[in-house]
Amino acid sequence: QVQLVESGGGLVQPGGSLRLSCAASGSIFSIYAMTWVRQAPGKGPEWVSTIDTGGRTWYADSVKGRFTISRDNAKNTLYLQMNSLKAEDTALYYCARRKEVGSYDYWGQGTQVTVSS
Repeated sequence: QVQLVESGGGLVQPGGSLRLSCAASGSIFSIYAMTWVRQAPGKGPEWVSTIDTGGRTWYADSVKGRFTISRDNAKNTLYLQMNSLKAEDTALYYCARRKEVGSYDYWGQGTQVTVSS
């Protein structure tokens, strides 16, 4: 029933910016904390950022100060503004609904972000 669809990924040069979007359907979006998770080739998933139902945010140290998570409950959409991108940010980025801390019950298909000159 729950569907999450990410968009906005692509190829960007180091230092550039991208804004990822995650459109949610099939659930009451506003009552769930939402998370961005990324996975680089050959590596396990890495938590990036979370926004809870009250708008509080958390970030991984690797992206803090560069990325901003936000949500628009009226549009059932989650965003990730990514600035000052580095090659190390290259990964498949997933939108996920948080079930509990460190656990996610629904995932999108992912959107690829490639940072390269």
